Amino acid sequence: MLRLLSDENFNGEIVRGLFRANPTIDLVRVQDVGLLAADDPAILASAAETGRVLLTHDIATMPSFAYDRMSAGQPMPGVFIVNRRAAIGQSIDDILLFALYSKEGEWEGQVLYL
Repeated sequence: MLRLLSDENFNGEIVRGLFRANPTIDLVRVQDVGLLAADDPAILASAAETGRVLLTHDIATMPSFAYDRMSAGQPMPGVFIVNRRAAIGQSIDDILLFALYSKEGEWEGQVLYL
């Protein structure tokens, strides 16, 4: 199972739905790990240190910082950018599918748009 980190402004309904659908999902929120109001590079660095794929809605800046990490040769376990306008249930299903059936390291160095 993938280890996940949700960004500060990630939809709480999706997070709650993920835990309802699978209470054992390995997901932490930036708020829970002392990264509240941290900038994007710090969040990506923490995700890399803990081997967590980042869940975010931030299409404006997060991909650029993720690509910067990769260009600098730094680890980047992956970023899943979830469309804010997607149906919550569909977002939950998509994330669960990736979380449950992806291999560790499968999304290393990738930015995936859901």
